[in-house]
Amino acid sequence: MISQSRGNGTWPMEIIIHKIRLLDVGRAPAFEEWVTTEDYAACPDLPSVRQFSVQRVSLDPAAPFHYFEVIAVTSMADFERDMALPAFCRLVDRFSAMAELAEEVIGTRLGAGYGANSRNVADAMGS
Repeated sequence: MISQSRGNGTWPMEIIIHKIRLLDVGRAPAFEEWVTTEDYAACPDLPSVRQFSVQRVSLDPAAPFHYFEVIAVTSMADFERDMALPAFCRLVDRFSAMAELAEEVIGTRLGAGYGANSRNVADAMGS
């Protein structure tokens, strides 16, 4: 894993993308409420997570996936350790009652990337 030191920390280099399929698209409002009030709120309890967002793609029941999430982590090893934490296990239990992963893609960011109104993503993240 390549890590770039940046001031008081490191900017994330490992990016995880999950395509998410709801078990019942009729529960989309409940899923979105959970994401915005509980899933996002749990991120500070997961030390490896540096950025996290969920995006709606489609609520068509026949869609291959309905949402995707992007997780930027310090490293996969760090994230795997976080997966054993009670906070993460609670998220998995609740997620599994509403949705399933349709696909997972993991990659290493090339350089710092770009963020609007900053010289690079590391600056945009305040690292």
